Amino acid sequence: MADSGYKSISRIDADQKKMHGWYVRVYFKGQMHAKFFSDSRYGSQSEALEEAVIYRNALEEKLGKPRSERTVVSLSPRNTSGVVGVRRRRKSSRRGNPDGYEIYEITWSPEPGKMKRTSVSINHYGEEEALRRAMEIRKQKEREIYGSETPADPANDYD
Repeated sequence: MADSGYKSISRIDADQKKMHGWYVRVYFKGQMHAKFFSDSRYGSQSEALEEAVIYRNALEEKLGKPRSERTVVSLSPRNTSGVVGVRRRRKSSRRGNPDGYEIYEITWSPEPGKMKRTSVSINHYGEEEALRRAMEIRKQKEREIYGSETPADPANDYD
C-alpha cells in the first residue's frame, strides 16, 4: 500500500524542486498511465489526495481495470518456472550440508498484506515431479482465494 493509504497513489515531496503532491500511477495491460496532483493547484494536501483518488477510480473504470486494493502479481522475467507464484531456488540446509538443496517455492497472498509460502523438494521428488506438485499447490491456493485459477497469459494480468 502506498503512503497515501490508497493503491496506485504515492506522495511526492521534493523541496528542492518545490514539488509537493500526489502521483497516480495505474498500470494495466502493459501500459502505464500517470498524473501528478499538486497541493498548490488543489489548495491543500488533503484536497489534492481527494482529486487523485477520484481520478484513479475514473481512469480504472475507463480502462476496464477491476477496482481492488489488492495487488495482483504478474509473471516476472526472473521467473524460470513459467508459473506465477512458483520459483526454483537453492535453500541452505539446516543439517550442515554446505551445498544446501534445490526446491520449488510456492508463494500466495491469502489476504492483503499477508504472504504465505511452502516448498517442494527437487532432491526428493525429482525436477519434473517437484514442478508438477508445486504447480498443483499454487492452483489449489488460487482456487481457495479467488474461486478459480488466475489467467495464464501475463498480458491479461493487472496490478
